[in-house]
Amino acid sequence: MHGTELVSTLAALAVVRHWKAVYWETRTHRLGRGGRKRTGLRHLGGRLLYFLLGFIGPRAEAEEIKVRLREFLRDDLRLELSEDKTLITHATDDVAHFLGYDVRSNHADDYLCPDGRRNVNGIIELRVPTTVITRKRAAYMRGGKPIHRPELAHESDYSIMTRYQQEYRGVVQYYLLAHNVASLSYVCYTMHVSLLKTLACKHRAKAVAMARRYRSTVETEHGPLKCLKVVVPRGDDKKPLVALFGGIPLRRKETALLRDTLPNVRFLTQQTDLVSRLLANVCELCGHETDCEVHHIHKLADLHKKGRREKPLWMQRMIALRRKTLVVCAPCHRAIHQGKPWDRA
Repeated sequence: MHGTELVSTLAALAVVRHWKAVYWETRTHRLGRGGRKRTGLRHLGGRLLYFLLGFIGPRAEAEEIKVRLREFLRDDLRLELSEDKTLITHATDDVAHFLGYDVRSNHADDYLCPDGRRNVNGIIELRVPTTVITRKRAAYMRGGKPIHRPELAHESDYSIMTRYQQEYRGVVQYYLLAHNVASLSYVCYTMHVSLLKTLACKHRAKAVAMARRYRSTVETEHGPLKCLKVVVPRGDDKKPLVALFGGIPLRRKETALLRDTLPNVRFLTQQTDLVSRLLANVCELCGHETDCEVHHIHKLADLHKKGRREKPLWMQRMIALRRKTLVVCAPCHRAIHQGKPWDRA
């Protein structure tokens, strides 16, 4: 670098929510003075515009561009440029934050390409911020170690693994443009251990036993990868339900399609399993389709008291489901409270 010349990146961020997919377009313009280049990155598909402006030249000219940009937005579009989110950043010494990514200019004098040249120097790269990795892992950890999620223990193994895979896949797919997308392996490991501990909590077993039961491999475009797999058979007429965790190659994709919002990883269901069972309007004892009610007990241990005679059908059903609730029709519910057998066949 000579004198006052530096590499600057002008990042103007606008907060927007939109349902459509993100479309990125890169254009390079040759400037008249000194043959300098200016590259703009537009983020279309929303009511407002995200953009990242790369500029090679003195900082004074970068400040001038910022002033002209503020005047254009104010006079032509009647928009105000946020001073807090519009920054001039040195691309080599610091990083610009754009759509959840870290943007910087790569520099590595100790790395040579196959042709013997340092072609990586000056290349603009997208990276997964370390704060993102720390925050994603923290949702599955306590005291520095992965923990189980007790709020998911009442769901089936298929539902638990599907939920973990959806949350992990959402994070990976958003950062497929990053050069260091492989760093998400730390998130994968933490979620992997948390998933095994959650399954172990549900079955009252060890996490090692769950790993042995569900370990498998899946074929990908980059070869076979290890994963966890749950298979739920549905008879001869239908294909079995298959849930996987892992098996996603952590390889950068230059053509990856992004969404305009970061995946919101939360362990909250949109509706509980009990609500889904109620909405089905199917009695879990007799199988009739009608308006149903919920029979509830204090704890599952009440079903295993010694000295009782043979357990009725509703007790056997709750023990098999490992649930303290049972969705039944009104006649079956009355029969349960009256201690009478009920058969609507």
